[in-house]
Amino acid sequence: MVTIEGPFQAQALRVLRELPDLTVVAKPGGRARSGVDAILRFADNNRAPVAVEFKRDANPATAWQLVHYAHTRPNLPLLLVAERTTAAAREILQDHGIAVIDGLGNAHIELPGLLFHMNGQRRPQATSSTTPPTRLRGKAGVVAQALLLHPERVWQVNEVANQARVSAALAHRVLTRLEGEEIVTTEGTGPKRVRRVTNATALLDLWAEETFEQPVRTLGYVLAQTPQQLIKKLGANLGRSGIDYALTGAAAASLVAPMITAVPVVDVWVTSTAAPEELRAAGQADRVTDGHNVVFLQGKDDTPLAFREHATDLWVANRFRLYADLRRDPRRGREQADHLRREVIGF
Repeated sequence: MVTIEGPFQAQALRVLRELPDLTVVAKPGGRARSGVDAILRFADNNRAPVAVEFKRDANPATAWQLVHYAHTRPNLPLLLVAERTTAAAREILQDHGIAVIDGLGNAHIELPGLLFHMNGQRRPQATSSTTPPTRLRGKAGVVAQALLLHPERVWQVNEVANQARVSAALAHRVLTRLEGEEIVTTEGTGPKRVRRVTNATALLDLWAEETFEQPVRTLGYVLAQTPQQLIKKLGANLGRSGIDYALTGAAAASLVAPMITAVPVVDVWVTSTAAPEELRAAGQADRVTDGHNVVFLQGKDDTPLAFREHATDLWVANRFRLYADLRRDPRRGREQADHLRREVIGF
């Protein structure tokens, strides 16, 4: 049994009291001069002082803010109490030794002599906010990718809009969201007002979590002796046929960040307007119901093709789209995504 005692605010108390196997002792007072907010008590009368931060919602951007804050107090463990956290936020916090308890029933506290972990079972409730934040998906996600491709650049709103090929209004909404997340800062006023990315790592994690595609999948089989021959043959066929495409998944990773892994199926984003039979004809792929080695992916529009890049004379998804696609691939995709991030993205 773990006990936590301290002068918690009402919202934090509600979250803490809903967690089973955690006893909460509320005490009057405020943060001590040393920065200690609460005391954790556990087996054999062990005790650990902690600093406590409360957030209504915690996404990857919030998690990276807390990581930087924790670095300023390296000798005092930090505990986040939040009503809602995302899976990516919890992963970042856990990787950096920050404890977390949320209102969904998730908890992870790892201290000398203590490992307290629970997986949440409760569903997040809808928020009461009438102006939800602009999610980084679809065209808004293209704005985020434009910023990621040039993380050192200073931007005006119209420049971001032109780079992402979106309206200035949408670019402004995305930048305002990112400023609120402390990922982007604003400098100057009026016509000279510019934005700058200050935390590309947090931006990548936030975009990778929020970008979401449910593509239409068309299966095919292309005769080839090796995976690399298949990749080159498919790309060449699509290119000659005038079909816009971008290889992704393990196939693209094998071109831009090779590692020892199999490429049993080639995933390729293609223009959203092509019909299935047109795609198979362009790729010289046979129609199959199983045993396929090619999957044509089509989004609602062509945003998955944004900022596609050349690799060995083939079109591949840009490194950030590729990273997000790999993370969602159950076939060792997470391992490949981490490798791509280290070797190609660099943050």
